[in-house]
Amino acid sequence: MFGKKQNDNDVPKLCVFCEKAALLADGETVLCSKKGIVACDHTCRAFSYDPLKHVPKPKPAIPLLDEDSLVL
Repeated sequence: MFGKKQNDNDVPKLCVFCEKAALLADGETVLCSKKGIVACDHTCRAFSYDPLKHVPKPKPAIPLLDEDSLVL
């Protein structure tokens, strides 16, 4: 009813998606409250998924129609 619920198998357990980690300015490392500074693709047992950190795939662009293809 409210959308698809994420389960543990759908989400890659990467520190970049963890609620205990904050992305640093370089974009390649995170500051974890448990492990300190680690790479974005690092994983640990303290992983807790934060859905607000997940960036969805961009939607495909709508193709533009030229005037010749319009039929009235």
